[in-house]
Amino acid sequence: MERLELVVVSARRGRTNEQRLLDAVRERETLVVLDRCGTAVSSEDLAALMAEWRMQGRDVAFLVGGVEGLSPQARQRANHVLSLSRLTLPHLLVRVVLAEQLYRAAMILAGHPYHR
Repeated sequence: MERLELVVVSARRGRTNEQRLLDAVRERETLVVLDRCGTAVSSEDLAALMAEWRMQGRDVAFLVGGVEGLSPQARQRANHVLSLSRLTLPHLLVRVVLAEQLYRAAMILAGHPYHR
């Protein structure tokens, strides 16, 4: 199983939350913006993306927008803009749903029946 790293971004005076998050994304990371208006993906689609990211040997950073969503600049900087749902979800719930979907995608790639 792959290692999953959670990065907590601390406050910096004079910076917006979005700027702080974008500043925390390293150059070598694939940036995935989660937005309800993004491309809807299935669990199998996410597994295929994970396989692609593995082959590239890059870390992946997921960015969740605020109540007002994300700026066009954040969306343009992203390598992928994905939607977990067309519903607006609370941020804490998005974290849980994302963690479960990443686990499910890893199980799909491992050939485990969990995802069925």
